[in-house]
Amino acid sequence: MGGESKEQDHHTGERKRFLYVVVCAAGIAGQVGRLIAAAQEDGWDVGVVATPQGLGFIDQAAVEARTGYPIRSAWRKPGDPRPLPPPDAIAVAPATFNTINKWAAGMSDTLAVGILCEAYGMGIPIAALPCLNTAQAAHPAYRESLDRLRSMGVRIGSCEPEFRWEEALELLDPPARP
Repeated sequence: MGGESKEQDHHTGERKRFLYVVVCAAGIAGQVGRLIAAAQEDGWDVGVVATPQGLGFIDQAAVEARTGYPIRSAWRKPGDPRPLPPPDAIAVAPATFNTINKWAAGMSDTLAVGILCEAYGMGIPIAALPCLNTAQAAHPAYRESLDRLRSMGVRIGSCEPEFRWEEALELLDPPARP
């Protein structure tokens, strides 16, 4: 996951923090620009990694124009350059039933889930905003997966009727306590 961020903070000259936004296949995924904009306003440089199915839910050209990086959704070939710098943190938004369960089980069958599985071993902070229906949320495998992810240090957002993109940033960078 090597490389360098192409943007530096204009005030300090240091490399900006780099956030991976992992996008899964959910209807709300088309609004991922909200999270990207909020992260950029908060001083993050952002790259998007989409599940293969999630790619169909987002405007690829708009996301790439906003971030300045290509969307990753497939493994790169040996010898190909790494298109994104290494992440300082990861936000999984929206996090679907399928991705949450595969990730918790360590089933690294897509680039997105592979990155999430490796991030645990690398100590990279991760926030996940679940987006699923109540029938899926009632499944015992889902509850067990959330418990496992929490035990791995993953910060799980609320599964509210109104999806709050900014919650991912709040979970990753909570305000300082007085």
